[in-house]
Amino acid sequence: MANYLIHEVFISEAMAKEKEGREYETVSVSVVIPVYNEEVTIGNVVSRTKQALEKMDISYEILVVDDGSADRSADIAEEQKATVLRKAHQGKGYALRYGFMKARGELVVTLDADGSHKPEEIQQILRPIREDRADFVIGSRFCYSEANKTKIPKINRVGNRMFNDLIWYLTGAITSDSQSGFRAFRASLIKRMKLSSQGYEVESEMLVKALKMGARVAEAPISFIQRTVGRSKLDPIKDGARILYAIIASYLS
Repeated sequence: MANYLIHEVFISEAMAKEKEGREYETVSVSVVIPVYNEEVTIGNVVSRTKQALEKMDISYEILVVDDGSADRSADIAEEQKATVLRKAHQGKGYALRYGFMKARGELVVTLDADGSHKPEEIQQILRPIREDRADFVIGSRFCYSEANKTKIPKINRVGNRMFNDLIWYLTGAITSDSQSGFRAFRASLIKRMKLSSQGYEVESEMLVKALKMGARVAEAPISFIQRTVGRSKLDPIKDGARILYAIIASYLS
């Protein structure tokens, strides 16, 4: 009986180690999608992301971080075969940080769950990094595109421009869309950052810290799809103040 139990323990340990090895095996690209109450759009976003990555013929994973949604966002993402990480509602910044911690990819892509980004453009976001011309790429809604400007609320455009100018003043870096959530970067870069943002200010914190670390930052033009269902969770005043603070604090840290 004792020999049988020992044999069972050895088998269990071997299976656990094999499972752990699979869980931590690296992949080429991790796509991290934070979601909060986007059950209408998340299924389509995950499906198209999967199709786009399949066409690139690379190893990948799609991590959907559910930020305490009250709807079926997480269930729908799972039905589309995404890896879903569930947690209590703490904000977009925390969701992204949690996703980065779990990501196994050498390169990481982030995009929004509301359908405003085209997953088909992941390849062009990644291209500067894969060609070793950049370490951090922002998908810009304004880079070479005047048409996108009319789709974005004026208060958001004005705020974005103000934050772009502040980042230029502090770091000397010129960017046309510092607040874009569609971006790509090397995992090794993000792991060196000590991110602390809880909300929408996370994009600014990441960018400023990347610039301070000497990372090569580039922009790639992207499309912008105006959402037709639901409403943005961004509060221009409250979140704008947090973004302003994050830019200055990240620069001074």
